[in-house]
Amino acid sequence: MNERVLKCLYDIKLAIEETDTFFIGRQKRFDEYAKDMMLKRAIERNLEIIGEAINRILKEDALFPIENARRIVGLRNQIIHGYDSVSDENIWGIVINHIPRLKEEVDRLIVEP
Repeated sequence: MNERVLKCLYDIKLAIEETDTFFIGRQKRFDEYAKDMMLKRAIERNLEIIGEAINRILKEDALFPIENARRIVGLRNQIIHGYDSVSDENIWGIVINHIPRLKEEVDRLIVEP
């Protein structure tokens, strides 16, 4: 794995870890998320970073083994370009169901030689 790809993996890891810190001292509940505009925007920003980092990885290696890589880049594009069509429910589902798996995947890729 080249240095640029590794840097992008660390960017993804840091964005995920930062998102996790947003819930320190509070429960991960959709209703709390939905009414907190600053939290929503902060999470969306980290999803943009994750999507951009994966996009850069795919430019280096189109077959890089990240599950749902194209869908993650597509989410980034939707947040940036189709911001008015982003639903709280969709973002929340990603945070709860997909980000933990992506974190495990990225941690594994960073450790592998």
